[in-house]
Amino acid sequence: MRKHMVALVLLASSAMGAVPAVAQSGVEGRVSRLESEMRAVQRKVFPGGAGQYIEPDIKPTDPNVIPGTPANSPVADLSTRVNALENQLSNVTGSIETTQHRVQVLEDAFNAYKRSTDARLKALEDTASSTGGGSNGGSGAPAPIMGDDGAAPPARSGSGAVKQPARSGANGDGATSSGGDTDRQARIAALQRPPSGDKAEDAYLYGYRLWQAKLYPEAEAQLKLVTTTYPKHKRASYAQNLLGRSYLEDGKPSLASLAFYDNYKKWPDGERAPDSLYYLGQSLVKLGKPSADVCKVYRELEDVYGAKLSETMKADVARAKTQSKCA
Repeated sequence: MRKHMVALVLLASSAMGAVPAVAQSGVEGRVSRLESEMRAVQRKVFPGGAGQYIEPDIKPTDPNVIPGTPANSPVADLSTRVNALENQLSNVTGSIETTQHRVQVLEDAFNAYKRSTDARLKALEDTASSTGGGSNGGSGAPAPIMGDDGAAPPARSGSGAVKQPARSGANGDGATSSGGDTDRQARIAALQRPPSGDKAEDAYLYGYRLWQAKLYPEAEAQLKLVTTTYPKHKRASYAQNLLGRSYLEDGKPSLASLAFYDNYKKWPDGERAPDSLYYLGQSLVKLGKPSADVCKVYRELEDVYGAKLSETMKADVARAKTQSKCA
């Protein structure tokens, strides 16, 4: 009988010890799984490691410290670790979702800005391209703000139109005989080439002097040379704008409008890009284009360069918008 009682006691004690063991084994499995997932998330967030892993909230127990009384059971310790790991995983997941949302918002804003900018440039390009078949009609005349070299603008007639050189000869330069050609060559020879040593600067200033002397064909050839040879020089924007003005004063508003638009398109940050948009509007007026197209150019000028415009430019744009009856 005594042996039977001892066997029952031993069986009961082993059964009681098995329950915590089974429970502890299940919790350890959860801990191992969560720790593995946490390491995977950390590798995703901090690729390469190098000490960038998140420190766990639960620190390992110092083996040298003697546990006090009462001490937590192994199952309670494992449950605490599980809860801490679940909280860490939830926080990291929330941070990732927040970052993804911010990236998506930035991408949407950039795409909207790109679509708006592309649409505005396309509208200007269509307007400039449509001037190729226009006539030379229209009553509005371009009013230069200042010379591209700081000089006074060309002389004007009482109606405000730029005075054009006489064109009685077949070649359109006012020459009726070989004597006229000789006179033109003498005028060209009288112009000195700047000797500063900066080839791009000198080439532009020589083109400016040709334009100032109303030798428009020669000026146009020289200014084209500047833009094609020195496209990255600051004078490229000056030269392209002055090329358009030379065309405009030479009675070629269609070519002028294309030259002005090219300056805005190729050198939007150039110092003469705002001037070219202003003169583009003036060229469209000379071509007899609808006021809607002209006003679109002036609005583009104010939208893009409004803060950079001088008081003189602002006054000229306001006057031009009034003449074109812009809203």
